[in-house]
Amino acid sequence: MPASRWHSSFNELFQWVGETDDGLLSMIMPSFFARGPAKDPGNTDPAHPQAPTENKYPQIVPILPLRGVVVYPHTAVPLTVGQPRSIKLVDDVVGDDKIVGLVAAMNPELETPGPSDLYSIGTLATVHRLLRAPDGTIRLLVQGMDRFRVGEFVEQEPYLKARIELAPESVEAGLEIDALARNARDQFQQITQMIPSFPEELAGSITSVEDPLQTAYTIANFQRMDLKDAQEILTIDSVAEKLKKLIGLLVREAEVLSLGQKIQNEARGEIEKVQREYFLREQMKAIQKELGEKDEQAAELEEFRKKIEEAQMPEEAAKQASRELERLSRLPTAAAEYGVIRTYLDWLVGVPWSKSTEDNLEIAHARKILDKDHFGLEDVKERILEFLAIRKLRLDRKDDEKAPSDDEIRREREGVILCFVGPPGVGKTSLGQSIARAMGRKFVRASLGGVRDEAEIRGHRRTYIGAMPGRILQSLRRIESRNPVFMLDEIDKLTYDFHGDPASALLEVLDPEQNSEFRDNYLEVAYDLSQVFFITTANTLETIPGPLRDRMEIIFLSGYTENEKVAIAKGYLIPRQMRENSLREKEATFTDEALQLIIREYTRESGVRNLERKIGAVCRKIGTRIAEGKLKKVKIVPELVEEYLDHPIFHTNDELTRRISIPGVVPGLAWTPYGGDVLFVEATSMPGGKGFQVTGSIGNVMNESARAALSFVRSRAPHLGLDDQFFDRHDIHMHIPSGAQPKDGPSAGVTMATALVSLVSGRKVKPHVGMTGEITLRGQVLPIGGVKEKVLAAHRNGLQTVILPKQNDQDLDDIPDEVKDSMKFVFADTVDDVLASALETAKAAKGSKNHKTGKVKRNGKDTSRRR
Repeated sequence: MPASRWHSSFNELFQWVGETDDGLLSMIMPSFFARGPAKDPGNTDPAHPQAPTENKYPQIVPILPLRGVVVYPHTAVPLTVGQPRSIKLVDDVVGDDKIVGLVAAMNPELETPGPSDLYSIGTLATVHRLLRAPDGTIRLLVQGMDRFRVGEFVEQEPYLKARIELAPESVEAGLEIDALARNARDQFQQITQMIPSFPEELAGSITSVEDPLQTAYTIANFQRMDLKDAQEILTIDSVAEKLKKLIGLLVREAEVLSLGQKIQNEARGEIEKVQREYFLREQMKAIQKELGEKDEQAAELEEFRKKIEEAQMPEEAAKQASRELERLSRLPTAAAEYGVIRTYLDWLVGVPWSKSTEDNLEIAHARKILDKDHFGLEDVKERILEFLAIRKLRLDRKDDEKAPSDDEIRREREGVILCFVGPPGVGKTSLGQSIARAMGRKFVRASLGGVRDEAEIRGHRRTYIGAMPGRILQSLRRIESRNPVFMLDEIDKLTYDFHGDPASALLEVLDPEQNSEFRDNYLEVAYDLSQVFFITTANTLETIPGPLRDRMEIIFLSGYTENEKVAIAKGYLIPRQMRENSLREKEATFTDEALQLIIREYTRESGVRNLERKIGAVCRKIGTRIAEGKLKKVKIVPELVEEYLDHPIFHTNDELTRRISIPGVVPGLAWTPYGGDVLFVEATSMPGGKGFQVTGSIGNVMNESARAALSFVRSRAPHLGLDDQFFDRHDIHMHIPSGAQPKDGPSAGVTMATALVSLVSGRKVKPHVGMTGEITLRGQVLPIGGVKEKVLAAHRNGLQTVILPKQNDQDLDDIPDEVKDSMKFVFADTVDDVLASALETAKAAKGSKNHKTGKVKRNGKDTSRRR
């Protein structure tokens, strides 16, 4: 095996040399070389008086490959040899003139380097000491003498031999070379000061060397560096360049050692700080014990013990708290686990296990509060009053004698979970606050919009850094009550990803059968949520998972009618906006006509949010003019509304009349999460053959309804009085405007069929007629949902006749009387019923349009255009 360094530690090197021959120690010290290079290597061993002089090195010398080490001239290096061919080389060299060529291998991992694997520059050396180890290896101490260049390899067996040529260094003189040598010595001295194990006497000897070449080789011999850099220092001819290369390596090594020393000092400082705090705390405990005082930790433990007793926890939670408190008492305050357990106990005793508010069960009081805070919403108010009444009866009759229930599975449920579903701005969130006020309970709200992590509901495991309970227990701790009105807002906007499904976590929270033992991942003990009055809100039910929807009592909140909005504006919105804009009561009054104008032409919505914004805009205009001294008080009439709010956003019935003035355009009624709306179905034809397309960002269900409508119309064309050849000669394009808004659902089926019949027959739709309903291929009209929202949307948009499926007639019970009295309702069983009520008669259509010639007549005149 090629030779490699035997000792990496200077102390080990000196120990081995000292054990073999104390006289050789002086050879290693740089002061030995300060006398100059060895001129007669043979003199080192009196047994070989014929050793060559500096001009008489053999032209052919044995080559000993080195692995991972470079030997420099004028330095002593310990080596170990273990490969058979290398041992043979050493035996021959020691028995001859002791001169050997030391050349480093390019790849230190190579077991048997060949001639092509060696560098071209090496060092002639003489063997000073040899020691055979019990394991068969040989340990050498060699002294580098001169640099040489490898020529031709003349032998490879039993070991390498090569022809060599001396390669003396180029030694410069002058101030620059002296400055470089001094800089190298200073840098090395700085490095040795940062290495405690480096012998001081060796460092002093190295820094006392004055010869530049000797300085370069001596420092390079003791300095840690890569093999490539070490070989480069040997290969460079110029001593000045050697020193420059060496100084660069020394500067980098000094920076690395300095940074390592800084890191070590910081770590040591932290350890010392912790130890110092520990000792100080122990001393403080001893002092407090002598004074008869309790230490800080004991006082904290006593405080926790007191809080646990006052919390009146269930048995399971009390046992868990006592167990964790016992663990805490055995830990020092400086331990990392101490803070974790302390935070856990703080949460455990902070949750309201027994704190609650007493319900106000007076039905009359609750009705008064609900009516004062909200106009309308009779269904919701009635449900709340029912809950209070049953709870009042249960408390009044709890002492009555009755047989205990033998049902061990189904317990008596006390809580209630309601879900308010309706468009924005109808008062879902504020209704929860009103319910809490009516019952005398505390109110807490948590928004679930965008929540995507299951841990937001159930909390994190205590093993995680920064773990804490979920939002449910956090909110209960914040309000310090176990029976609040808890509103979970926007439950339809929950999302889920790889973190988990929060909707699934809510199954336990919102299930009256399970929430009496709700287990948060952080607390790990059961908590009773059955006393909490849960209310959730949503704009739509479609995005709520079925199992979660099944656990809640659904209450729909529809949009307000125009008269309801006027009443709400007078009773709630105007007073609040006047207060917020610092207006006095008599400085501004709104007439009913002004409010109706704002509702019809500026805020066509289901709720009242935009209505309040517009009222606020008017109040700000009035406040500005009062502040400028231009007004003292004002009465808001329709003319001032247009002055303050600029042009109307929505147009009145004129637009509706204009859009249906041509055949093929039919108003339909649609349901959206934000309330009902009116959409138009437009159909047109062009020369072609049986082509049909539907546009307007529609979904698959709506597209299938359009094709079903077309199939029905084509199959019934003769019966409907249509030209059955029309579809063979024309392509039909059906479009639903507002194309940027996605649309889907089957309820536009009758509207699409009516639009096709209107297009082909030339019969226009009657004014102020809207319709909704699903159709079959046989022409039956099937029931649909969202009737109340659709009817209210028709009323807002000025429609006077609404065509509904016959099976939806019972849904009119939910329509306010004022809307039913102002509109006409037609209940259709088939598409024929729809067409009879929606389209003009054939005679009226013939008077306005001749379909075969394409000429449209107005007032008896031909208005067709020739091309």
